[in-house]
Parts: sequence; C-alpha cells; structure tokens
Amino acid sequence: MVKSFKYRLRPTKKQVKILLAHIEECRILYNQLLCARKQAWKNENKSLSQYDQTNTIPLLKQQHVEFTQVYSQVLQQVSARVDLAFKGFFRRLKKRAKTGEKAGFPRYKGQNRYDSITYPNFSSGCRLDGKGLRLSKIGCIRVVQHRPLGGIPKSCTITRTATGKWFASIPCDIGDISKKTDTNSAVGIDVGLNSFAVTSDGQTIANQRFFRKEEKTLAKAQRKWDAVKKRPKTDAVREKRRKVIARVHERIRNKRHNFAHQESRKMVNRYGFIAVEKLKVQKMQKNGRLSKSIADAAWSLFRHCLEYKAEEAGIGFKAVKPEYTSQDCSACGHREKKKLSERVHHCKKCGYTADRDLNAAINILTLGLQRQAV
Repeated sequence: MVKSFKYRLRPTKKQVKILLAHIEECRILYNQLLCARKQAWKNENKSLSQYDQTNTIPLLKQQHVEFTQVYSQVLQQVSARVDLAFKGFFRRLKKRAKTGEKAGFPRYKGQNRYDSITYPNFSSGCRLDGKGLRLSKIGCIRVVQHRPLGGIPKSCTITRTATGKWFASIPCDIGDISKKTDTNSAVGIDVGLNSFAVTSDGQTIANQRFFRKEEKTLAKAQRKWDAVKKRPKTDAVREKRRKVIARVHERIRNKRHNFAHQESRKMVNRYGFIAVEKLKVQKMQKNGRLSKSIADAAWSLFRHCLEYKAEEAGIGFKAVKPEYTSQDCSACGHREKKKLSERVHHCKKCGYTADRDLNAAINILTLGLQRQAV
C-alpha cells in the first residue's frame, strides 16, 4: 500500500527563483515534446513513445543549454507526463461513444499552467533529513515536518500553489495491510444535500456549504479583478487582485478537505465496515439547478478519504451502486417510486416509516454486506 506524506516548504528567495526557473524549463520541455509528437504524426504518420522522447532529451540539452540546470531525472519525468496526457486522450476517445464527453487533445502549457516538478526516484536526487529536504541542483529547503515519513519513500513532487505556497508530496510504500471486517460495527452512509451524510444508525452530518458561505467575498474580489484584468501581466495591482481570488478559492478548498478528512477519520475509528454509494457525480452535475450544490458538497472527495483511510486501517470498505436505495423499503424490500421532494419514507406494504435518507443508508449497508460476502 502506498501512503502519501505532504509537507509545507519554506524556501528562501534564492531557492524560490531556482524552483521557478526549473518549473519554467520543464514547461518549455513539455511543450517541445508535445510539438514533436504532433509533428511526427502529421509528417510521418508515426506515434512517438515515452522511450523515444526520453532518448531525445540529451540532444535537446545541447540545443537549449538551460535544460542542463535541471536534474536529469526531473527532465525525464516530463516525457512521462506527456505520455500520460496522450494515454488519457486515447482512453477518453474510446469512451466518447458511450459517455459523449469530449476527448480533450493534450494542449500546450502556458505560463502559470505548469506548477510542479517530480523527482521520480527518491533515493536519487533528493533526501529528507533533520535540516530539510535536499534536492539536487536546488539545495536544502526548510521543511515543516509535522510527522515523520513512514515506509519506503518512492518519489518526491514539489508543487507551487496559486497563492505562492510550496509543498512537497512524498508517496511511501508502507507494505500490505490485512483486512479485518467487523460486521458487528458496520455502517452504511447515504450522502445528500439537505444533510451531507446520514448513517444507518441514525447519525447526521450537517452540510457545511463552504462555497456558498464564501460567495459574496468571492464576488467582491472578482469585481475588483475585472477592473484590472486587461492590464499587463507584470502589473503589480493586477497580480495583487489575482492573488486575493486565489486565496479565497484556496481557503474554500482547505476547509472542504479538512472537513472530509476529519469526518472520514471519525467513521474509520468508529466502525469496522463501511458501505457508501458509488455515485456518478459528473453526470449528476449536469442538472443545472443542483450542479453548484453538488460540486460544493464534494462527495467524491469524502468517498476517496474513506476508502484509503479504511484500507490503511485494515477495515472493510465497499462502494455499492445507489440504484433504488431510496425507493426500496429497508424493512420488507417493497419498491415504490418517490419524488425528490418526499423526505419521509412510508411503506404502503408493511407500514414502516423512517427518514428517507436513513432508509437509504440501511439499504446501502445491506448491499455492502452482501457484496462483501460474495
């Protein structure tokens, strides 16, 4: 199992300049490799592989001397990113007939559109010790190491946020963890908009609506940005107002992630088996009236946090299809259609009455236990 450790970096002004220069060189290389793929297909009807493009990097170093300032494996990882972009494009192209979504051909990276570099081999080029994170051709960067690394470090990705903060993400192999499913303390979770989640044992988690609470602040910052956005990108006022918008979005994101991590941790600590809905959130967001609220709730993030925390703790986890979980009676199984406005489940066959979300959560738990037993 791989677990990621994320640390805040405190680089000096000199190190920030070096990091920005490395990111810029990687962006230029990305665009050159992307252009080479397009030209090879257009002129020779030939598809270049990651191996082919990695082998061209030494030649590109001779043509563009600035590439030599960047660690060699960091440059090689850029060709892996280009390859992943094309693999994603072809995968979406195959699914387009079924889903109807746009394939999205890989695009060139403009300025401020390339925000990270990766050292693919942690044992070569980077090292974490008591003084900080030592990166080849950058130096030792001070780290806010709030917890020690666990397991075997695999790689290291340095990321710059829109507000100018720097982070290091280090995935570590912590080994296999045996699963221990405890059906005596099992729970089913139904997510929604009125309440963020309702559990099968009757507990309710309130919907925080982080984006809704910040909408007025964001709108005010956006109006100020609109007044200066046509100025040159080097203008100090323009950059200052851009960062205000970025800080609002970053604050919303941090609150949402903190909420998802805290609630998922409570669930994993409390129960021995967790069953949740496997929702198709992208399709649900096509509803124009509810799309903003669905995106604000971040159900997929919550499910992801539950899944990897449950795996790390060694407890059972199952994501089940949500079809008919709100319509079926959890007492007798009778199915009856309900409108979305009907918030109380009342079975006409057996007379069982319960909150609609609670009834759905019990059905989700039942389905999860059935799938786990198979």
